[in-house]
Amino acid sequence: MVSAPGGPGTPRPRQKPVNRAVVERAQKGDREAYETLARDSARRLFLVCHRVLRDADLAEDAVQRTLVAIWRELPGLRDPDRFEAWTYRMALRFSLAESRRDRRIKASVQLLPNDPPEAPDELAALSDRDALERGFRRLSPDHRAVVVLHYFVGLSLEEIGGVVGAPTGTVASRLHYALRDLRAALEADDGIAHARKGVPA
Repeated sequence: MVSAPGGPGTPRPRQKPVNRAVVERAQKGDREAYETLARDSARRLFLVCHRVLRDADLAEDAVQRTLVAIWRELPGLRDPDRFEAWTYRMALRFSLAESRRDRRIKASVQLLPNDPPEAPDELAALSDRDALERGFRRLSPDHRAVVVLHYFVGLSLEEIGGVVGAPTGTVASRLHYALRDLRAALEADDGIAHARKGVPA
């Protein structure tokens, strides 16, 4: 049985919260504060966009659009403590827009670039990293989004609902079907590999 990235129920620990005072200064037009936020947010937003889009160039475009939108829309953010979730919501919005514009995802992008190995005992069940990448590519962008936000960002289902604008039950359903489809894709790949070797799956 293939486990979800990181293992079900074990999302990655949350990052250090964004400094509220910096957000408030940026809301008032402080460009230096905004640049601090942009610099601190760029990598985490890129990782999310890249995992959803599976394409580095598209992810870069989505992040750039997100950073511009942050500067433009930040004054309207009512709760500075919600800054991180708010930026994830925008990043996903632009990622899905990029995905709709370019359905042809490049095959050369590797899974989880620049990330340290996670849960090696569970991922060891995979015979090939490329199989996980192929399985992940077969998910819809919406399903990729909930997997990324839960297992790699560390958001709860309720928090993901706030980011994607869906009820918690809908998020749970998307996550369930995403993991089911990912496992099915990996099992299918495993069956093909065994058949090529003449070994019963």
